[in-house]
Amino acid sequence: MNLSLNEIEAMCKRAARGAGLPWGLAEEVGAAARLLAGVALPGPEQLAALLARNDLRPVAALAPTAIEGGRWRAAMGRLCPLVSGCALSDRAAQLETGAVFEMDEVDFPLLLLPFVAAAAQRLDRPVALDWPNIRLVTDGRQICATGTRQEMLRDHVPWLRCHAEATLGDPLAPVRRGQVTDDVWAQLSIFAHRTYAPATEASRLRGAGAGLADND
Repeated sequence: MNLSLNEIEAMCKRAARGAGLPWGLAEEVGAAARLLAGVALPGPEQLAALLARNDLRPVAALAPTAIEGGRWRAAMGRLCPLVSGCALSDRAAQLETGAVFEMDEVDFPLLLLPFVAAAAQRLDRPVALDWPNIRLVTDGRQICATGTRQEMLRDHVPWLRCHAEATLGDPLAPVRRGQVTDDVWAQLSIFAHRTYAPATEASRLRGAGAGLADND
């Protein structure tokens, strides 16, 4: 499917909310998927896979612990990049003073990149995200990648590091529209539909639906 970036953002936001994330975080997730799709990276695909993997798991169990002064880990053993990304964004100023954020056992690490980009834009300096065989650097407007696409799209890495000792290289080319497979769009739609309130007899009679009229 060839989709506008607005369509991708709206669907991913609603899918994240349908998967149980708070609206504020869901809005950031939609923007994150849009940023990745805007440089031809599969943000929607990775998001759909992550939401399926974490479905019905409590957010608290996927959130980082030992944030202050230790390596970030999750109670359930695998860090969610979305929840970790929000925690990283809240601590962006620490990067400017030389802090290095180290995380263990992270799912779909590419989904952390948009949160790093937001931090870089806030600091007005490049920030790097490293995991085995990959370095991504962003200043919040451009994204530069070192490593293979296969390594970049891993669904899990044993560790990653985020730090501000970084310089920009050749940026990824921006695109105006995103490509999403039918299967991924359908999977996102399943999560998104959870946000729709089911019709009741009362709402149908008020005109929210067909009511008692039979138009067949």
